[in-house]
Amino acid sequence: MTALYILLILPVLIALILAKKIIELKKGKKLADAQVSGMEISKLPAPGTVKALSILPLIDYYTDNENLKTEPGVSYLVSADDTDILLDVGFNKKKEHPSPLLHNMKALGILPSDIDMIFISHPHLDHVGGMAEQKSKTFSLSQGPVSLPNLSVYSPVTLSASRWNPGPEAQVITEPKILKEGIVSIGVIPRYLFLMGHTLENSLAINVAGKGIVLIIGCGHQTIERIIERTLALFDEPIYGIIGGLHYPVNGGRIMIGPFNIQRIVGSDKPPWVSIRESDVKSAIAAIKKVSPKIVALSPHDSSDWCIDQFKQAFGDTYVDVNVGQKIVI
Repeated sequence: MTALYILLILPVLIALILAKKIIELKKGKKLADAQVSGMEISKLPAPGTVKALSILPLIDYYTDNENLKTEPGVSYLVSADDTDILLDVGFNKKKEHPSPLLHNMKALGILPSDIDMIFISHPHLDHVGGMAEQKSKTFSLSQGPVSLPNLSVYSPVTLSASRWNPGPEAQVITEPKILKEGIVSIGVIPRYLFLMGHTLENSLAINVAGKGIVLIIGCGHQTIERIIERTLALFDEPIYGIIGGLHYPVNGGRIMIGPFNIQRIVGSDKPPWVSIRESDVKSAIAAIKKVSPKIVALSPHDSSDWCIDQFKQAFGDTYVDVNVGQKIVI
């Protein structure tokens, strides 16, 4: 009798929870869209330029180097002239010390003391060092002591250094901001995601002299269409490069729970039965083609092999693989 009761009541409970989430989704999307529409974005006065730029993936899903570790997270060393920026700090899913990030940094001859700035794109677990960090609103380079210099940390939300790397506190930046000559935060673009709720994500824009704007993106929850729109509103210079995550786990995913592609649900502002589709990937490709970048590099940490293949076909020689340890030089 008890088992029969559970079988009868369980579908009702699931339906109620789903109905609640759908109502929250509709309200959240309306709020996020209103926030985006209400933002007054104008050209940045004298953003400056850098002469040299390289992006070295320290954490991502693929590598050609057997001595380096991979995971479905992101951390890139962005070197703009003499400024080394750590964009995000990876996942460290197994809660290791040294973390995959520290392991790879050591293997590549990079010390924590070499870092001049930390830029957190958004506070999801695969970008701040794990689930505990996401819950506690902290960031960790590893699950053991890490000594960091007195550096600037930027985040779109309130975020503290964890007990493992105490010292630097994050400065919250939501508006477009020149962080240093030629190095710009494009400002947050809100989006309401079905499971993750109200999400604020930021991206870096580096103005390379004689070339244009190189966008470096964590997950692209903002949508590449809105990122491009924001960038064109901020700069007179053309978009030269688009590098990083755009979250298209279509026809495959990097984080599975049984048969379920959890990334496809997590990164969408649509109900699970709609979620992210092939048409979204085609729309992204079309939007990128309109601005004719000279380099496109898609992070595999949150986009499927099918999606990467679509980008390779669409952009040909313009496309560059994102592999841990493989420097992308602009």
